[in-house]
Amino acid sequence: MSKIKISAVINTRNEEKNIFACLKTLKFCDEIVVVDMDSTDNTVEIAKEFTDRIFHHPAVGYVEPARNFAIHKALGDWIFIVDADERVPKTLAVKLIEIANQNEVDFVRIPRQNLVFDQWLQHSRWWPDHNIRFFKKGSVQWQDEIHSVPVTYGTGLTLEDSPALALEHQHFQTIDEYFLRTLRYSSQQAKELIATGYQFEPVDLLKKPFGEFLSRYFAGEGYKDGLHGLVMAFLQFFAILLIYLKVWQAEDFKPVKAGEFTPLWQRTFKENFKEIRYWFLTVRLQNSRSKKETFFLKLQRRLLK
Repeated sequence: MSKIKISAVINTRNEEKNIFACLKTLKFCDEIVVVDMDSTDNTVEIAKEFTDRIFHHPAVGYVEPARNFAIHKALGDWIFIVDADERVPKTLAVKLIEIANQNEVDFVRIPRQNLVFDQWLQHSRWWPDHNIRFFKKGSVQWQDEIHSVPVTYGTGLTLEDSPALALEHQHFQTIDEYFLRTLRYSSQQAKELIATGYQFEPVDLLKKPFGEFLSRYFAGEGYKDGLHGLVMAFLQFFAILLIYLKVWQAEDFKPVKAGEFTPLWQRTFKENFKEIRYWFLTVRLQNSRSKKETFFLKLQRRLLK
């Protein structure tokens, strides 16, 4: 039996619509390890067409706690973490084989093309979305917190921001899918926020979601993604709002008198309106074609400071 060089590792739960297309792009790997988390559809049956290395892990609502378990089941020198809704282009496969053969680094950050509602989001802080996904076994360890950055050991490499070297991520395909996932994730994120010692502040119901929207749509140039960018910025606003609402829920919906939070909310509205105005002027400046218009736009923006 030849030595296993690269092990692909996939955690799954009810991924029958995605898993076949994913596994079909992993034929370059020497081993495919699937760790299923209580799927109730045909995920496992489909996976059996590609591998007999299939294991079970209890469903915990999100993937991080099961990642290390899955990695330990792999036999390869190199581990390639893939999600069921991701696809691996041949150009990326060739690059990963090259990196493994050269053996000069310990882990690799791979860009992801996030396709949301059938469009690649090239801005909105969704690109290049580098993730540590390829590494020597033992050089990367996942933490249990949701969306946490893994702990790494050794030398890393970041692949260039090129679609040819990016994982194709078939992200949210419907609005319902976005809301269902957000409802599930927000509960865990609220628990983790509370665990840090955070106590609910009513003003955060505006401050935090607005900050997320501004970061995605303006600072992240989400407006360049057209309607998709605007919709995703609003949806991310809702996702952050939901986290803080669930913290409030965990505190038994502690009442707050209008007189206590109205001044804070008014100030927050005013500050965010000012920042939105600043960003609108910035976007217009980028598209300005006359010196006169540029002058007045800069003047208006300076007055906002």
